[in-house]
Amino acid sequence: MYLLKYILPFLLSINPAFIDASDPPEKMNVLFIITDDLNCAIGAYGDPLVHTPNIDKLAEKGVVFTNAHVQYPLCGPSRVSIMTGLYPDQTNSKELRLYVRQTIPDVVTLGQKFREENYHSVRVGKVYHYHNPRDIGTAGHDDSYTWDRTVNPYGRDKLEEHKIDALKHDWNGGTLSWLEADGTDEEQTDGIGATETMGFLDEFASSGENFFLAYGLYRPHVPFVAPKAYFDLYKDSDFSVPISDKAYLETIPKPAAISVRRKKEQINIKSEQAKYIKRAYYATTSFVDAQIGRVLNKLEETGLDNNTIVVFTSDHGYHLGEHGHWQKQTLFNDATRVPLIIMLPDANNSNRRIDDPVELVDIFPTLMELLQMETPAFISGKSLQSYLQGSSEAVRESALTELQVNTSNGLAQGYSIKTKRYRFTQWEYKGTMQHELYDHKFDKSELNNVTNELAYAAIRDSLQNMLSHRIIDAKRYPSGLGRQIKNTKPWFEPKPIPFRKNN
Repeated sequence: MYLLKYILPFLLSINPAFIDASDPPEKMNVLFIITDDLNCAIGAYGDPLVHTPNIDKLAEKGVVFTNAHVQYPLCGPSRVSIMTGLYPDQTNSKELRLYVRQTIPDVVTLGQKFREENYHSVRVGKVYHYHNPRDIGTAGHDDSYTWDRTVNPYGRDKLEEHKIDALKHDWNGGTLSWLEADGTDEEQTDGIGATETMGFLDEFASSGENFFLAYGLYRPHVPFVAPKAYFDLYKDSDFSVPISDKAYLETIPKPAAISVRRKKEQINIKSEQAKYIKRAYYATTSFVDAQIGRVLNKLEETGLDNNTIVVFTSDHGYHLGEHGHWQKQTLFNDATRVPLIIMLPDANNSNRRIDDPVELVDIFPTLMELLQMETPAFISGKSLQSYLQGSSEAVRESALTELQVNTSNGLAQGYSIKTKRYRFTQWEYKGTMQHELYDHKFDKSELNNVTNELAYAAIRDSLQNMLSHRIIDAKRYPSGLGRQIKNTKPWFEPKPIPFRKNN
């Protein structure tokens, strides 16, 4: 008591900084970069052909999660899951054209949580679902509670849609399509988005305001549009496309076979055209990489890299002819696996690779723990902070993904887990359970379904038990979430007139 009453006041009168000579620790910011339909065809993930120097540089400075998986391999449901830290069975969002609050109106989203913590929450481009390319320039299916400010870029790729080639005459945002564009990067929608994001970085560097800045790119989603220089990085002969015959379909459950033969125009594309389409995807990926590089360079130029966490990912993976399929909506690794790179300002744990399975619902709680914010009680994801601090102890045994497939007998419900070595998938179809089991030690392409092989019986039973528990947990009502509205129909929208290219 004597110390508090007499000594401390005397010391403070001599030097007011005696008690705390340093400023409080500076709060870190977050730059969240999410691409659309980007798979792991990235240099940092081992692709020997792709040109992605900027993402590769980010990987060298950050922690690379090599076994990261989405919770639903379709844009809308996946993005809602990422932004809420919840599984699709908890969000009740498994279709396109659903606003997040149609099914969970009381949820506190990732950006909304930052707003509550007195951060400036900003969106540039696509974070929640947009019909791409139709909704470019609009707010799409955005959530106004998530952001303080938003920017909806609209570029030359939209203005020149009449130049786009496609697999069918009446194409839409689900059709393989492409364009070797004229003009500069900065004229494209994602180039404009990069410029706007860079502007916000300049603003925050000047104001000192803490921020959660989300830069959402619309590419490499179809149509594959990039300036011609990016196409010139590759040749058609650089690529090969797998061949998949009808005999293969007999080795997998019927819903899985339907999922890889959904779009008839994409079946058995002629080899030369398939190679060009794959080249167009790679060109668009390189264009995306360049825009990300512009933003990361600005982050460094402003000095904000010293106090900003960078998270880079995609909304789901993407087939490029594997299993005879293009695009997404399967429970194979090609559709569920995504890049996930997290870079911390101190870079003490840089250039580290984590092969344990992780999920994109883990991003929300990871950021909360890194920033010493209270994680909302409803969050189902798990924090990955321990990896970022150098731990090698696994956070998860498996990553869970689900998918519904329309069949002639109604909806088939699929769930799949990816462990470090195996993928195990369960389909509920026509009142029965059908399964797939793939051993990545010998079959990284997931072409040899060994579920009925005697040598794998014990593994299959163990994985079946693991999956059953994962499904139960993913369906559990999250404490603190508030209302859950079931059987919500997608937002009504009139069918647009199909786009027809002028001949």
